[in-house]
Amino acid sequence: MKACYCDSLKAYEKCCEPFLLGKKIPKSALELMRSRYSAYVLRKGQYLYDTCSTKLKNIDDIKSMNEQNINWLSLKVQSFKNNEVVFMAYYKEKNEILVLKEKSLFITEDKKIVYDSGEMLPAQIERNEICPCGSGKKYKKCCR
Repeated sequence: MKACYCDSLKAYEKCCEPFLLGKKIPKSALELMRSRYSAYVLRKGQYLYDTCSTKLKNIDDIKSMNEQNINWLSLKVQSFKNNEVVFMAYYKEKNEILVLKEKSLFITEDKKIVYDSGEMLPAQIERNEICPCGSGKKYKKCCR
């Protein structure tokens, strides 16, 4: 079994796959955020669209999400409570490793948890942290 893309330490088949296949519905903001990250990795624009609040839905986004030219590397959840998740997502774009930090807010619509808004927070990859590329080396001795 392969590890889940959301870095939960669970097998993909037992973690995010049931959500992406529509076999299960996330029961918490954390489950939804993790499954949405996996959807970004796998370019599953329809799932991302389906798990947005009504005010965010834009049918044209599905195609752009599916055609993104980003290689998502890893996810670190920093905190979560009720309807808020703070995370850092590492990605590679044009041969550069970058990090996105966001405080995501979720609401309930039609008895389902959906993504409603996100606040971008300042972030950078620290020199002494393990490189997001997966090499196991410190960032300063790897992709920096």
